[in-house]
Amino acid sequence: MAKNPNNTEEPSAETLEETQARLKAGKGAPTPSRAQQEAARKRPLVPNDRKEAAKQARAKAAESRERARIGMAVGDERYLPARDRGPQKKYVRDYVDARFSIGEILIPVMFAVILLTFVPSAQVQSIGILALWAFFLVAVIDVIVLGFILTKKLAAKFGADKVERVRWYAAMRALQLRPLRLPKPQVKRWNYPE
Repeated sequence: MAKNPNNTEEPSAETLEETQARLKAGKGAPTPSRAQQEAARKRPLVPNDRKEAAKQARAKAAESRERARIGMAVGDERYLPARDRGPQKKYVRDYVDARFSIGEILIPVMFAVILLTFVPSAQVQSIGILALWAFFLVAVIDVIVLGFILTKKLAAKFGADKVERVRWYAAMRALQLRPLRLPKPQVKRWNYPE
């Protein structure tokens, strides 16, 4: 006997619990029709309340971004960008964070020199600029020495053939103010990694 195509009844959707109960009971009930099974799997393409759906999507995205921000700040490998991943980069971060670098105070010194340029005396301004350049030169020498030290320590720890090029990475971290570094420092001052 053929099905009536004019039948407008909605097929009843079977929930997961009902399906599991039916499967446990065995063949105690008739097999659901194709229409019933399709109705059970049917999901709307467009939500009924688009504003609410957009609000939920924004909240979910914000939660995901916040989780990623916190994960990156604490140094969780899953949330770090590719340039910060790996055991060698972690060693470099810990070593740089454990030492005091001259470059850490480069930004405050630059700010002080900018304030000195407002002094009407040309002699004070030129002394400030010369002091800034001298300080910058000392900071560059400090990060060059840091690069050599780290290359030697990484070769000793990980093997000479597995040493990555980390001098630029170490220099950029050493020139940042300690509170502004990302991932946040995980070691205290003078607690060098082994």
